[in-house]
Amino acid sequence: MKNGILRHLTFWKIIGAIIVGFGLYSTYLRVTLGLGATTNLSDNFPWGMWIGFDILCGVGLAAGGFIICAISHIFHIKKYEPLIRPAILTAFLGYLLVILGLLYDLGRPLDVWHAIIMWNTHSVMFEVAWCVMLYTTVLFLEFSPIIFEKFKWNWLLNIVRKISTPIMMLGILLSTLHQSSLGSLFLIIPTKMHALWWSPLLPVYFYLSAIGVGFSVIIFESYLSARVFNKGLEMNLLTRIGLFSAIFIGVTFLIKLIDLTAYGKLGLILANTQESILFLAEILIGTLIPVAILLNKKLRETTHWLYISAVFIIAGFMFNRLNVSITAISGINNAGYFPSIYEIGVTMMLVVLGMWAFGFAVKYFDVFPVEEFEENEEDEILRPDQKELLAED
Repeated sequence: MKNGILRHLTFWKIIGAIIVGFGLYSTYLRVTLGLGATTNLSDNFPWGMWIGFDILCGVGLAAGGFIICAISHIFHIKKYEPLIRPAILTAFLGYLLVILGLLYDLGRPLDVWHAIIMWNTHSVMFEVAWCVMLYTTVLFLEFSPIIFEKFKWNWLLNIVRKISTPIMMLGILLSTLHQSSLGSLFLIIPTKMHALWWSPLLPVYFYLSAIGVGFSVIIFESYLSARVFNKGLEMNLLTRIGLFSAIFIGVTFLIKLIDLTAYGKLGLILANTQESILFLAEILIGTLIPVAILLNKKLRETTHWLYISAVFIIAGFMFNRLNVSITAISGINNAGYFPSIYEIGVTMMLVVLGMWAFGFAVKYFDVFPVEEFEENEEDEILRPDQKELLAED
């Protein structure tokens, strides 16, 4: 029995277990000792990594769910349907982890339910809280057919299918509202944010960048799932999605340039400060490099380059969200914030738990079509029908 257990242990499983173990220890300290003893937050800097990464990045990276639903079911472009289930799974797990991450950041996490009955309709946080709660419910309903199919609960499956279209329309509306509203949270502090990141267009930037990165997350998860779970890779769809991602990322960058020019802020980019360097790094990683790759047809249609472009866009997106929530505020307020080891431990644990949950769902539920794949000379991952066409050629 011991040999059987050891045989299934791998380097990454051991690393994952260590990360989760330290995350649970950090959770224990957070619950028993409070925020002050386990974080580097202060009255001068109350929002740190758990907001910047776990919430702002987590919500944006889960945008692929509403994007693919909109394309396939609202605009009736049915060829993208093979991408719906993994995108919805990623979004659902992402929002569950966002909610869990929020509980760590709240000073009194047991009071999280207050937003349900204590309505403050003038608060952006109130709108975000309700949208996240409702959209998580919508994502569960969108994912539920996979569960009902597994256990053959046909009567529940029929009910959900009958209401699927209005559910998806509601999900698109809710996601649109809170993706942009997350940017609105920072509109009230124009004097407490660095000018390179504060703008009245923050809600627009948050929304457009979420769509751009949502496409890239679909590419990212499809590529890794093909490698890890032996699933077919829909390259004919993913190359188009890559181009869509480049368009949204590029448009966001152009609007930002116009905005900086209109407010006389372009000179700040070359100011040779910590903020200007991080701003340039964000643009280089998240926009210039991936857009250059994706606009090249040959590179875009190559599996590895498409994946690399997605990695750059995701990294640039997270860079931007952390810059907005941490860099832009800590420097101008002389907060000198850097997350504690316990903040980092909790965040890494949530990432690992999300990966484990995704792997569990793919292993035991029909998230992907059951198809084998192999690599050809160009290192492309092929479905069975593509193999036949290649053999004929």
